[in-house]
Amino acid sequence: MTMEVTVPGPVLERTLAAIGPADQEAMRLARAHQDNLTKPRGALGVLEEVAVRLAGAAGACPPPPPSPAALAIFAADHGVHAQGVSPWPQEVTTQMVANFLAGGAVANAFAAQVGASVTVVDIGVAADLPAAPGLVVRKVARGTADLSLGPAMTSAQAVAALEVGIAVAGELIAAGAACLITGDMGIANTTASAALICAFTGQDPAVATGRGTGVDDATLDRKIAIIRRGLQVNGITGTTGGGADPDGTERGADPADAAEALRRLAAVGGLEHAALAGFILGAAAARVPVILDGVIAGSAALAACALSPAAVEYCVAGHRSAEPGHALALDHLGLRALVDLELRLGEGTGALLAYPLVGAAVRVMHEVATFDSAGVTDKNTQTAAG
Repeated sequence: MTMEVTVPGPVLERTLAAIGPADQEAMRLARAHQDNLTKPRGALGVLEEVAVRLAGAAGACPPPPPSPAALAIFAADHGVHAQGVSPWPQEVTTQMVANFLAGGAVANAFAAQVGASVTVVDIGVAADLPAAPGLVVRKVARGTADLSLGPAMTSAQAVAALEVGIAVAGELIAAGAACLITGDMGIANTTASAALICAFTGQDPAVATGRGTGVDDATLDRKIAIIRRGLQVNGITGTTGGGADPDGTERGADPADAAEALRRLAAVGGLEHAALAGFILGAAAARVPVILDGVIAGSAALAACALSPAAVEYCVAGHRSAEPGHALALDHLGLRALVDLELRLGEGTGALLAYPLVGAAVRVMHEVATFDSAGVTDKNTQTAAG
């Protein structure tokens, strides 16, 4: 079959051009500062690396506090739902959007707990949604086409959704957000997520596909078969971009790889995946950290980082989902999750739980005394007495 060539839009092109690598000098200074704090070197484990990552993202040591935080929940429907990959009716997407707006979802409770704002973005819900406070309507289409029959999106739709994500990131940052948090809603979106993970990592659908909302064995087998068919019908083989080789060499910077990454995103992704990828790119362009949620965000991050490998340096993996594909995505991106509680809800819930850890990592850099300022002896500066 003839494959459509996906061409970046002007907003996407400007955003990609604005994304630079993490500031290595700021990271060096952050590591040195960590080593001079009144604690054994490395005693805070992964939190020390989180602080160093945020210093590199901001280009400053210590990095600015990641507060306030803003959660954006991108909602969309999926044509592949017609293949029976989920036991939940498609109307649940619309109903859950109403629940978010009413403040009744788990994401709302967790956001209130950590003081994060909540914005819901209709990027592709099949139904028309009534206006409501907290709802941003940027509908690109009424859901995607069935990825098992051909491309889920046209190239124009994929780019439009990417650019919506970029715009939402910019709007939240302009309003004062110092940390962005990814959220999602879309019945059947774990099917598209698994397809994207296979498309960008080369993994087999049987390895990358999970039970999503809790499907039975027969539905899981159908889901795997549908994903395999979708990859085949869209001519997707092998991997492209998004990560680094074992020697640290980045992949995917070649424009041809970027074009292929866009094609794969359009072929098997969802509108919310494309918007989340743009959201990540928008954060990276502004040098603002973004905390990734679960498998939907992880699959979107693969697309974002195939388009701009440096974007991964602005990402923090909030949690590790119970979905098997999520671990594959994080491994491919070289990210380590902060929380592992066997969550599989989405909405941004795992990322919200991780947010206080990110804040604590930075707070240490600002408030903990150094050995010199506290008058505490550092064993690492002492000379052996013989």
